[in-house]
Amino acid sequence: MRTGGRPSWWAGVLPTAVLPVAVAFVTIVGTSFTQEFGTGTRYLDVAGRLLLLAGPAALVFRRWNPPAVFAGVAAVLLVYLAAGYPFGPVPLASFVALGTAVGRGHRRAGYTIAAVTFAGVVASYVLNHPGHAFPLGGASAWLAWIAAFVAAVELWRARRERREQARAAAAEVERRRGSEERLQIARDLHDVLGHHISLINVQAGVALYLMDDDPEQARSALTAIKQSSRDLLREMRSTLGVLRGVDEEPPQHPVAGLARLDELVDATRAAGLPVDVEIDGEPRELPPSVDTAAYRIIQEALTNARKHAGPARASVLLTYTEDGIRMRIDDDGAGPAGGPGTGNGLPGMRERAEALGGTLTAGPRPGGGFRVDAHLLTTGGDR
Repeated sequence: MRTGGRPSWWAGVLPTAVLPVAVAFVTIVGTSFTQEFGTGTRYLDVAGRLLLLAGPAALVFRRWNPPAVFAGVAAVLLVYLAAGYPFGPVPLASFVALGTAVGRGHRRAGYTIAAVTFAGVVASYVLNHPGHAFPLGGASAWLAWIAAFVAAVELWRARRERREQARAAAAEVERRRGSEERLQIARDLHDVLGHHISLINVQAGVALYLMDDDPEQARSALTAIKQSSRDLLREMRSTLGVLRGVDEEPPQHPVAGLARLDELVDATRAAGLPVDVEIDGEPRELPPSVDTAAYRIIQEALTNARKHAGPARASVLLTYTEDGIRMRIDDDGAGPAGGPGTGNGLPGMRERAEALGGTLTAGPRPGGGFRVDAHLLTTGGDR
């Protein structure tokens, strides 16, 4: 049971009916006034007033089928004029119907109906005033008014289309941005999970193997598992916070970047993969996106080497160039470290590099082992 307020349908009908009511009022009052000057051959009776109201009444449906409504309003106008009723602001409903049809994209139908209607108005005058000269001046004035009205409608339609195109373009940009952010989060999750879970798996195996023979070494492995688990939870919490959109403050822990390279290398060594690091060129601060991508690529390459290369050594060569930074991660193992078909690691690394305008190649290296070679660009700023 309703306790107050208008029904829901009233909210939709009211805005649509305001203009038709205004048009009907102006048409009735204006035509009643002009009939005193003998603008028609017949006095405005009940039938004439009903015809005057029929056109504005049809405008209520103008948004559902503009061409059909315009044709109906025009037909009512021609019947009214052919009957010889007084001429006044009776074409007002037709102007509104024309503007709606053209404004909503039905240009050909709108202009065709308008041309036929104008020809019918001329014919009605000739039939109702035999022997009188046709008022070319009045017809020219009406054509000028119609032309001005059409120009205004076309301008409104063009502006409306531009606004719609701008909204569509903005929506597409927002959709692409969301898609890129989701892809970036997916890459981060893959890299974080792959790196830390691989470390946990290796250290857990060490702990189980040495638990009886070397409890102290097993304790060290369990300590490494605890630290790696803490790091994983921290990074997962940060990523999930981004997904939820609840992070209002910048992250308090260090973000992934080359500043944490030593930490990454130490963890990899602790997991059983010896790693050598060499830096060529003068180290400098990189744009955040490049810094993060460089760290993640190295992280994923070392994770792949630890998981797939078997007993091996790895090396990381960082070269700071004028246009960015190069990274070469090698291992001398026998397994296909991150080779084609082993998962999402290599595609993810390649996508990171290409997103920054860089390149990444990966494959077996001369002499055995596997190589990842990436070049990230910094020219043009952080993207």
